[in-house]
Amino acid sequence: MSNSRFENVKDQARETAASAGQTMQEAKGAAKEAAANIGQQTRDTAAAAADKAREFAARAGDKAEETIHNVGEGMSHLAGTLRQSAPQSGVLGTAAGSVAEQLDAGGRYLRERDIGDIGEDLANVVRRYPIPALVCVFGIGFLVGGALRR
Repeated sequence: MSNSRFENVKDQARETAASAGQTMQEAKGAAKEAAANIGQQTRDTAAAAADKAREFAARAGDKAEETIHNVGEGMSHLAGTLRQSAPQSGVLGTAAGSVAEQLDAGGRYLRERDIGDIGEDLANVVRRYPIPALVCVFGIGFLVGGALRR
């Protein structure tokens, strides 16, 4: 093989290597750009999902607040009905009056407080009386479990 032909092959090898290096750099840049795009799309999707979750939670909270308020109004209404229909004197009248007062107080409590306040009050009661709270939770669980089995 002649020296000039060897030089030509050598030059072609250098050009091919340079071209391969440039192609590698371009591929590397394209991969980085694709990864950045995927990362941005993932962040955008996660942000949209978080916004939807916050919106859903706000709607659920509003609905729960409305339901609790309505239960409070119902309790107060029941207290008024009990006062009107129960006897005004005697043991039955005294008991009915006490029940009506408690219903009215409970209804007022539910109408005037939001879920956060009720949750704090419940947490305080559980801290103060942990064993009766556990007994109540187990009892409610037992009743709900029995109702679901039917």
